[in-house]
Amino acid sequence: MKILCIGQSAYDITLPVSDYPIENKKYKINNVVECGGGSANNMAYLLALWKIDITFASSIGNDLYGKKIYDELERIGVKTEYLEIKNQIPTTTSYIINNLSNGSRTIITNKKDGMKLDINKEINFKPDIILLDGNEYAFASKIIKENPHAIKIIDAGNIKEDTINLSKLCDYIVCSNDFAKDYTKINFSYQDIDKIKEAYNILERDFSGKVVITLESYGSITKIDNEFKLIPSIKVKSIDSTGAGDIFHGAFTYFIANNYSLLDTLRFSNIAGALSVTKIGSKASMPKLEEVINYHE
Repeated sequence: MKILCIGQSAYDITLPVSDYPIENKKYKINNVVECGGGSANNMAYLLALWKIDITFASSIGNDLYGKKIYDELERIGVKTEYLEIKNQIPTTTSYIINNLSNGSRTIITNKKDGMKLDINKEINFKPDIILLDGNEYAFASKIIKENPHAIKIIDAGNIKEDTINLSKLCDYIVCSNDFAKDYTKINFSYQDIDKIKEAYNILERDFSGKVVITLESYGSITKIDNEFKLIPSIKVKSIDSTGAGDIFHGAFTYFIANNYSLLDTLRFSNIAGALSVTKIGSKASMPKLEEVINYHE
């Protein structure tokens, strides 16, 4: 099973703080966590960690952060022949404030115009699965058209036009609750299952693929045999939620690739995402496959 992952790469610099900073104050911290990041980057890394044949198409700068991203992916076994190096554009960087008191994270990303894959780049193999993060619309849509029999999965994290358009081309639209709220204009709470179902039905109407809505610590919801199924997550102490959604989507792709049922796929993906929030940083928090499959509360 060959998977092609297309999307953004960034270099993450995480600053763990005991409480969220107050404006115009000075703070001292004792630790900084650095690693490659970006949704597609994290998904590709997890799939390589779990021993999947994964190729990553993205762009980085010809600089220190770009080299660190490249080396990190190479070490874990991601195929990087389509990791495009831009000589005149710096690598995208994300600065993450990690509030240890509640596990939340605030991300400020510095991405320059022009950090895009060359649309004329050709892929020399036929992927069985194409995994997207909503970025690189021109390149991703071309690859989808060239590979009509591939399974297409998208991490629909935000309401950008490119994300919406790519979602219309996919077999699985695994979207965040923010995407669902913004697209449907239904501002549901996690406790209001009727409004969640109403939002789901709008997404199902507008997109041809199977829809999944992720609900953070509450789990995820989909339809199986035309009936709504809420698959709850596990209860953990959250320290850092950075990358949790990416890890969920990477796990989702792994289990779909290995012919698990949708119900089991979501159950295991919930576990993978939840386990990740118990550690700081996206790469260091990725659970091993055995931890996910053998997990018992």
